[in-house]
Amino acid sequence: MNETVEIYSIGDLAREFDVTHRTMRFYEDEGLLSPKRIGSRRVYSKRDQVRLKLILRGKRLGFSLAEVREMLELYDSAPDERPQLEKFAAALAARREQLERQREEIDEVLGEIRAFERQSKKLLNSKGGKRRAVA
Repeated sequence: MNETVEIYSIGDLAREFDVTHRTMRFYEDEGLLSPKRIGSRRVYSKRDQVRLKLILRGKRLGFSLAEVREMLELYDSAPDERPQLEKFAAALAARREQLERQREEIDEVLGEIRAFERQSKKLLNSKGGKRRAVA
């Protein structure tokens, strides 16, 4: 049986995922991608393409590269996907909780800003234009 192996150049993956060549080399230096070499040319496999997709997804979700690396290592070492999925589900839950706390804090600050805006406008529109400290 003759299987064709998908290979990608650094430019192929950079274009596909809208990242720079420098970003690709950084992930390689960090041990997250492991391209083969043909002479001085980097050649990426389907595995690297999938890993890059997962790295970028993890970054978009707010995970650190250390957390992404840990999940990728689980994927590489586990005979099945269960440990990786459990780790990913726990990390997602923790990230969601963090974002919900941040949203609550932002909503609180926005409420204070609205109140100060109303107070400031009221003072600006008041008769006589007397100035008072806003606090």
